Amino acid sequence: MGEGVRWLLCIGKCYRSLKTYKCPLKESNMVSRYKKEFLELERIGVGEFGSVYKCIKRLDGCVYAIKRSKRPLAGSSDEQLALREVYAHAVLGHHPHVVRYYSAWAEDDHMIIQNEHCNGGSLQDALLENAKRGQYFPEAELKEILLQVSMGLKYIHNSGLVHLDIKPSNIFICHKLAVEGHAGQEESDSEDEFSSGVMYKIGDLGHVTSITNPQVEEGDRRFLANEVLQEQYCHLPKADIFALSLTIALAAGAGPLPHNGAMWHHIRKGNVPSIPQKLPDGFLELLKLMIHPDPVERPSATALTKHPVLRPSLEKTVQLQKQLNVEKCKTAMLERELKAARLAQSLMKDQPLRSAKLPESETSSKQNSKRLVGGKNCRSFSFTLGY
Repeated sequence: MGEGVRWLLCIGKCYRSLKTYKCPLKESNMVSRYKKEFLELERIGVGEFGSVYKCIKRLDGCVYAIKRSKRPLAGSSDEQLALREVYAHAVLGHHPHVVRYYSAWAEDDHMIIQNEHCNGGSLQDALLENAKRGQYFPEAELKEILLQVSMGLKYIHNSGLVHLDIKPSNIFICHKLAVEGHAGQEESDSEDEFSSGVMYKIGDLGHVTSITNPQVEEGDRRFLANEVLQEQYCHLPKADIFALSLTIALAAGAGPLPHNGAMWHHIRKGNVPSIPQKLPDGFLELLKLMIHPDPVERPSATALTKHPVLRPSLEKTVQLQKQLNVEKCKTAMLERELKAARLAQSLMKDQPLRSAKLPESETSSKQNSKRLVGGKNCRSFSFTLGY
């Protein structure tokens, strides 16, 4: 059974379960799980799906982000978004660059989702703060954002899914605490080599769909790749790459992106929005390649995680590995030559032993030949005396 088929079956099952359950869960006939299990601290966000609250779970004392849908699910547009998000989290499991999912339930006919709380807010929050101060992310941090989000996208794409709503408000920031120590490192995969203590994570999976059998719900038009608008879904993961490039451009200080018009089309011809700070040509070329009009030309998320602009140390490691492989080949050849030389030397030692026996036989034959008449031996004369 393919990924797309499993996706459809799961969505259908969820829809049927919601529609067959006629009686909504109301506070009048059931104690609110949300109020019973969580202490609400503050509202930290409002999005397309609903509101997000910072809460403490009474049982473990940990802080979580609780999302609650705006309207009752049944018959609303939020229903599909809620089901998509819950299913996507269930499929993806846990990855250090994807916001962690813990639980979801329906309450008073609203969907409630318990997620990891990111103590640094969203990238959009950081951009608004930077705008107030007339600042923008420097080159090193831009590269780190791009690399870490690419790692999250690599995981999502390799799981057979595509996000389709990458933008600053859907990228969240976690500041690692010093007390986490090795516990935080255990959750990281082998690709994570970040010493800054800042983790960037992809969240809001309401638009996630299957790559092989997509049911596309268009995201923010400002970040939408042209091929998705044209309903060409052959290279959906590259739409995430397109949106990520524009996200990095905004973090670098670019002005607000257009929703439509001439500038919207200008960007989709492969032109990076104007960035006020000086960035290396290689970095700008990478951002430009990521919004190439032909999605085939854009790098994959996997390629980005290994790109020399983002991971120069990895390129050096690859070069050193190649050199090491060459030296290993040379060593193997020398070992074979040495083995052949030792074998030849062994054969040479055996040959004199066999030939040493030959002179003895030759000597004995020569000694015997001395008794024979002729040759170089003196002739024997017999003298007979006559009387």
